[in-house]
Amino acid sequence: MEAAVKPQRQMVRLRGRSYVAFVFTPTVPVQDWLHEIDATIARSPGFFAGRPVVIDLSSVDLSQSGIGHLLTSLQDRNIRVLGIEGVEEAKLTAMMPPLLSGGRSCVVEPSAPKKAETKAEAKPTSLLLENPVRSGQTVIFPEGDITILGSVGSGAEVVAGGSIHVYGALRGRAMAGVNGHTSARIYCQKIEAELLAIDGFYQTADDIDAALRGKPAQAFLQGNTMRITALN
Repeated sequence: MEAAVKPQRQMVRLRGRSYVAFVFTPTVPVQDWLHEIDATIARSPGFFAGRPVVIDLSSVDLSQSGIGHLLTSLQDRNIRVLGIEGVEEAKLTAMMPPLLSGGRSCVVEPSAPKKAETKAEAKPTSLLLENPVRSGQTVIFPEGDITILGSVGSGAEVVAGGSIHVYGALRGRAMAGVNGHTSARIYCQKIEAELLAIDGFYQTADDIDAALRGKPAQAFLQGNTMRITALN
């Protein structure tokens, strides 16, 4: 009899994907706060449509029914709440969005009104940051490369559709090629990263060769394997 062929297990591929959520912090009286939301929507119709929203209830003391009324009021304005923070879990029902924690602050700049596109106008394919990315900050630029003239602090996160260039120490997390750009690379003058990822393939600090720590390095994909080598 022929031996049964054991099915070959496939490695699980994990993808990192970050979304920037608007955090709403209601104030009392809530009805007046909702009027301010209405005024914002009137100035920029559809601005919140399809965007993830988190409600921070740390500044108000609402009952369970009050939270439910607030969520319904926002849904009536086409604002879908992704999660809630700043409240005891006992005040939430199973039908409400989940309680979230661990979110990091980042700068969200309002989009300028769209102009009629012409052939002379081209979207930027790179983002230049002259200041360091501090601990806890998140920088996301899915359109292309990110160049950072300073360092990336521990606990910071940099996410790019293209390559990432760090002209200082890289101590946080760097994720390049998030839109399927397999030829993207990560360069830094001093590698002390917590996590590096390219197109979903990643390595953590424990996977980085100790001989490379604190030295110039680059990360790139070779097939389905990430390689981290010295940058000569």
